[in-house]
Amino acid sequence: MADLRGKTLFITGASRGIGKAIALRAARDGANVVIAAKTAEPHPKLPGTIYTAAEEVEAAGGRALPLVVDIRFEDQIRAAVDRAVEAFGGLDILVNNASAIYLAGTLETPLKRFDLMYQVNVRGTFACSQACLPYLKAAANPHILNISPPLNMEPRWFAPHVAYTISKYGMSLCVLGMAEEFRPDGIAVNALWPKTMIATAAVRNLLGGEAAIRHARKPAIVGEAAHRVLTQDSRSCTGRFLIDEDVLREAGVEDFSGYAVDPDCEPMPDLFL
Repeated sequence: MADLRGKTLFITGASRGIGKAIALRAARDGANVVIAAKTAEPHPKLPGTIYTAAEEVEAAGGRALPLVVDIRFEDQIRAAVDRAVEAFGGLDILVNNASAIYLAGTLETPLKRFDLMYQVNVRGTFACSQACLPYLKAAANPHILNISPPLNMEPRWFAPHVAYTISKYGMSLCVLGMAEEFRPDGIAVNALWPKTMIATAAVRNLLGGEAAIRHARKPAIVGEAAHRVLTQDSRSCTGRFLIDEDVLREAGVEDFSGYAVDPDCEPMPDLFL
C-alpha cells in the first residue's frame, strides 16, 4: 500500500514530539488520527496539548480525535479505544509512543520514578496493545509500532540507568513476543528507534537543554520513517527492530541535513546504539 489514506491510527503521547510527528505524517495522507495523551491544558515546560495537536493534524489533511488518556489506567485506555472505533469504524494501527524517562543510577532512582516508567513504558504498552488487538485483527493491514530500542545487552546501556533501560527494553520485549504471537493474524509488531537524539521536550528539559537540541534532529525524521514502516505489508514486515535513518536509507534517502536542528552541528547518537 502506498499511503495511509482512510486508515485509523491510535497514537499514545501524540500531543508533541515524536508522537505528533508520526500523526502529522499520517495526516498528510488523509488518515484518521486518535491523539491519546494526558495534556489537555497548556503546560509551562511542555509545548502543545491534545487539542493543538488535533488542529495541526486537521490542517495537514487528516481527521483528528483528541482524547485525554493516561495509559497507566486500563479504563481510560479502553474508553478511548471504544470512542475511536465509534468515531472511525475500526482501528488499523497502534503506535505505542508514550514514554517516561528518568536517567539515574540505582541508588538515585526513587521508587515512584521506577513505578512511573514501568507503568507507562511497559504496562502502558502492553495494555494499549491488549485493548487494540481485537480491532486490529479485523483490519486489512494492521500494525503495532513501539517507539523503543533494539535489544542490546551490553552492560554499558544498563549501568548508568538500570530502571529506564529495563522499562524501554520491556517495550521491545513486547515486540519480540507479540510479533510471533500474532503472526498468524497478519498483525505486524515492530520497534522503531532514532539513530540520533531527537529535539523533544525530554531532551530539552532533562538531557542538556538548548545545547543538546543543537545536536539533535527534528522529530519529522521519525515520522517519515514510521510512515515507511506502517505502509509495508504487515505479513512480511514484522518482528523487526528498526532505526529511523536505516529505514529511510533503504527507501533511497541519502541527504539527512534537512532534519538537523542546526546543520552546523553533528547529530549526537541516541542511547542504546
